[in-house]
Amino acid sequence: MIHILIVDDDPHIRELLQHHLQLEGYAVHLAQDGEEASLLLQSKQMHLAVVDVMMPHKDGYQLCEEIRRYYDFPVILLTAKDQLLDKEKGFTVGTDDYMTKPFEPKELIFRMKALLRRYQMVNAEKITLNQTIIDRKSYEVYCSGTLLMLPMKEFELLSQLANYPGRIFTREELIHLIWGSDFAGDDRTVDVHIKRLRERFASRTDDFTIKTVRGVGYKLEAAKK
Repeated sequence: MIHILIVDDDPHIRELLQHHLQLEGYAVHLAQDGEEASLLLQSKQMHLAVVDVMMPHKDGYQLCEEIRRYYDFPVILLTAKDQLLDKEKGFTVGTDDYMTKPFEPKELIFRMKALLRRYQMVNAEKITLNQTIIDRKSYEVYCSGTLLMLPMKEFELLSQLANYPGRIFTREELIHLIWGSDFAGDDRTVDVHIKRLRERFASRTDDFTIKTVRGVGYKLEAAKK
């Protein structure tokens, strides 16, 4: 399921967008300002964010910069400001699109779908971690030029972690993302697959490490070389 983050200090806009996006089949997460959105991002994987510019505590420009620095998903800025300088600032901090209020929810959804398609195409190819390359198209992993074939679930798990280096995923999130919401097993399955991945790569490369975040889950960290 595609997860959409809506960040706006206007409860009516949050409610309006939640209604339309849920009708489209998206999972919607709401935040009333940038600080609340930052906390959500630490615990939930998002696929796109719709962010208001003028908000208390942390505004949309600051949040957009944060998303660009630490995550990899598209951002649409929403604002009542329609001056060219405002739009320039939005694109300078890294937004992918810009809509002015008032707006048509249907137009916003068209733009969201276009961005999601574009990002899927970009992210579908290869993930590079120093000398390790994860090819998501061919399901192959290369360590310093040597081909390594992984079982499918291990490959999907590694790809998920590697696509968001430094991001903490809970066991529940990984179960949902890799095995699906109807998986009948428990989160020990994740532990077993992480153990196998560590064993496979321990003697092959130091390009990355998969770290346990006690009581939470796992994250992948790329070595700085």
